Amino acid sequence: MSGIMLAFIGGGGGGGPPTVIGQVFGGGYYAGQISTTANDVATHYLVVGPVASAQSTLKWKNANTTTSGAESAIDGPQNTADMVADGNSTVYPAAHFCNDLVIGGFSDWYMPAKNEVEICYYNLKPTTQSNNTSSGINANAVPARAGNYTSGTPAQTSAANFQNTGAEDFAAGLYWTSTGVSGSALMAWKQYFSSGNQSNDPYKSQAHDVRAVRRVPV
Repeated sequence: MSGIMLAFIGGGGGGGPPTVIGQVFGGGYYAGQISTTANDVATHYLVVGPVASAQSTLKWKNANTTTSGAESAIDGPQNTADMVADGNSTVYPAAHFCNDLVIGGFSDWYMPAKNEVEICYYNLKPTTQSNNTSSGINANAVPARAGNYTSGTPAQTSAANFQNTGAEDFAAGLYWTSTGVSGSALMAWKQYFSSGNQSNDPYKSQAHDVRAVRRVPV
């Protein structure tokens, strides 16, 4: 690995802000910008953790019961904190897995919220499969997206490591988000990394992939 790339692993910004999707940065890989204010002004760089250490297959919760909080579409750190406060790692395996990580000297990893996972799909889509056209609206993306995907947009990521069978690719299946469905004991949001479809069908007690992320302020 080059000295330039190594500089990005070590710090939140390393040798400067990230410029290329999939670039080594902040203990993981740059996945895009987010706007927590939903006004097209970037507030953070989103960093995806390395697949070998930041991904696992776990349940959202060990029972299909209600959870206090953990319903934000963008505030993954708060959703994760809500779950961690509500129960131990037996109760919330996915949230605790993300929360407990220390990678690259960073301990602020968390379980990404619905709109954060969507940004990962949009920018790091692993396959050439057509997109589901009933998902894709995201007010927290930069730029914001007011419409759903087309069959061809987003296209497969140009980041070679994240393309299908690459060293860091997302599996072409379901990933949990930290966003529960308001008032539901059964459901939380997840996203298919094959088609991009976002779904909130039950059950929280099913095991799916989860991949930790962290934020770096812009």
